[in-house]
Amino acid sequence: VQLVESGGGMVQPGGSLRLSCAASGFPVSDTAMSWVRQAPGKGPEWVSTINSGGTVITYADSVKGRFTFSRDTAKNTVYLQMQSLKPEDTALYYCARGAYVTTLPGGQGTQVTVSS
Repeated sequence: VQLVESGGGMVQPGGSLRLSCAASGFPVSDTAMSWVRQAPGKGPEWVSTINSGGTVITYADSVKGRFTFSRDTAKNTVYLQMQSLKPEDTALYYCARGAYVTTLPGGQGTQVTVSS
């Protein structure tokens, strides 16, 4: 089982990024998936969850209306489209198996920095 995140970078406030998470060893359609992030000096924060059916997506209040979770089962990849980024979105972002994940999974994550 492996999850590899990519797509992070540095953007100005108000900018956009799309994060990707390529899964191997299991089908993303068989499990709920989550995005979780950790900002500098803070603990892990759950960001969003998609259910195994891909029909129910929930978001933390801090990102609701700005972030969109999606998946491509053919590519076995999940995505996090982030818009209207704020400096407080600066964090290391991880994808994880399961719903409402609040612990950091293994993997390197992808760094998102929002700064002018």
